[in-house]
Amino acid sequence: MDEIKTPLISVLMGIYNCSDTLGDAIECILNQTYQNFELIMCDDGSGDNTFEVANEYSKKYPDKIVLIKNEKNMGLNFTLNHCLENASGEFIARMDGDDLCDETRFEKELSFLLEHPEYAIVSTPMKYFDENGVFRTGRGGGEPNIKKMPLGTPFCHAPCMVRKEAYDAVGGYSVDKKLLRVEDWHLWIKMYAIGYRGYVLDEALYSMRDDQNAASRRKFKYRLNEVYVGRLAVKMLNLPKYYYLLTLRPIIVGLLPASVYQKLHKNKIG
Repeated sequence: MDEIKTPLISVLMGIYNCSDTLGDAIECILNQTYQNFELIMCDDGSGDNTFEVANEYSKKYPDKIVLIKNEKNMGLNFTLNHCLENASGEFIARMDGDDLCDETRFEKELSFLLEHPEYAIVSTPMKYFDENGVFRTGRGGGEPNIKKMPLGTPFCHAPCMVRKEAYDAVGGYSVDKKLLRVEDWHLWIKMYAIGYRGYVLDEALYSMRDDQNAASRRKFKYRLNEVYVGRLAVKMLNLPKYYYLLTLRPIIVGLLPASVYQKLHKNKIG
């Protein structure tokens, strides 16, 4: 990377009841090969000692870490907006408090965006791991087909890096109960609707914890949120009306027995 171009990256991390894994997630950020970043953590009303773990790091690295806190649990979309309000970077990256990422992630994502001004979003495939290790690795896809936007999010959220101007242009994340767990998908739809585009790299630079605790968070009401956002994509992107039928897929998958869903999910069908 051209050493002259060292823009600031603001890393947004909403943290909630992740005290056991937060330290490893923070270390992944601190150990990046690209060091011009600020890590902004917002505790969303944790019931464990997540805030205390984060506070120890913020005191140890005051020049790198900003720690804020919601007065009560507000959800990820509100929490990430709270982080955005404190962000000074030209580029915005994401990280979750129970995941891991490669030490070259920021360097490679930023290099791509600097070399490709036509794109505002870059993400990478993810490695999915549980208590037994990595069980699946996603694939890169280049530039997503806009016609697939109603069927699911085209970018993995946590590994992404986005130009801040794109966040500003759409007003950040939309805060609505109907958008919980799908706030990122809706964000991409808003950005695409006004002309921004993104790209998925081939290399998996992020590892997502996908254990039983993560699976238990996939409540049926969030399946309904997926249908809602899928329908918004059809409308906002002016796609053919028959796509509305395709947006019912999350409900069908959500009605499957848990054992069947787990098997399909492991093979990236659910």
